[in-house]
Amino acid sequence: MFSHVKDLQFEAKPDGPDAAFARRLQEVLGGKWGEMTVANQYLYQGWNCRLPGKYKDLLLDVGTEEMGHVEMIVTMITRLLDSAPLSLTEGIAEDPGGAATYAGSNPAHFIHGGGGALPADSNGVPWNGSYITASGNLLADFQLNVTAEAQGRLQVARLFNMTDDPGVKQMLRFLLARDTMHQNMWLAAIEQLKEDGLEDMPVPEAFPDSGDLSEEYGYTYLGFSSGTDAAEGRWASGPSPDGKGEFRYDDAPRANAPEPVLPPGDPRLYGTDPGVAGSVVNTVKSKLT
Repeated sequence: MFSHVKDLQFEAKPDGPDAAFARRLQEVLGGKWGEMTVANQYLYQGWNCRLPGKYKDLLLDVGTEEMGHVEMIVTMITRLLDSAPLSLTEGIAEDPGGAATYAGSNPAHFIHGGGGALPADSNGVPWNGSYITASGNLLADFQLNVTAEAQGRLQVARLFNMTDDPGVKQMLRFLLARDTMHQNMWLAAIEQLKEDGLEDMPVPEAFPDSGDLSEEYGYTYLGFSSGTDAAEGRWASGPSPDGKGEFRYDDAPRANAPEPVLPPGDPRLYGTDPGVAGSVVNTVKSKLT
C-alpha cells in the first residue's frame, strides 16, 4: 500500500526560469540512469524478492524514496519552465539572452507537456521499461544498483556545473548526498549478503563448478593488446576476489577450436552458400517447375 505525502523530501525551487536547463535536467529524470529507472528498478526488485525481511524492506524503502526524487525533479523542471518564451520574437523582446534560452529549450515541454516535465531523457527519447533490471538474484541486482547510483551521481555532478541557479544547485547537492548514501548502502548490502551466507561470487554461486574448464579458464586473464601493461593489474596475478582461484596472465591467447564450416542452409531461405549455390538454385528451380 502506498501513501502520497504532499510535502517534498527536499526543496525543488529554482531562483529563476531556465527552459534550456530544464531540458538538460530531464536526463536525470527519464534517462537510462535517471530517477525513474532507479525508482522502478528497486521497487520491482523488492516486489519480486522472495526473501521477507531486511532485504525486501531495503529495496522497497529506497525505491519509494527514489519515487519521491522523481517528484522533486518533475517539480523543478516545471518551475524552470515558468515564464519561458514560446517564440523567438517573445524571447528577444523579454531578454537579450532569451533567444539562446528559446533555442536550447525542448519544444515537447510545451507541445506535449503543457509547460511540464516529461517521462523522457534530455534528447526527448521516452523513458523505457527495459532500463530496469530485477533478476531475482540479490547479489547480481545489488551490484547493478551500485553502478546505477554511480552513473546517476556522475550525471548530477556534471549538471551541477551547467547551471548558476542557487536553488537548482541546492537541490542537486541534496541528490548528490543521497547518491553517496545509496552507493555505500548497496556496497554494504553486498557484504551483508555474503556474511549471511545467502550469496557469494561468482554470480550465481549456486551454479555447480565447471570442473577442469574453471581451472583452466575461470581465472585466466587473456591479453589481446600489444604489450603487457595489463599484466601489472590486480586482475592478472594473485588470489581472485571470490577466494576460489588464482589469477594467471596469458599474453598469447590461442584458438581452442578449428575454423567453423557451416553446412548449406535450407534452400527455401534463399541464402548464399559458397560452392553449392548453383546446385541449390537448380534444385529450387526444378521443384518450382
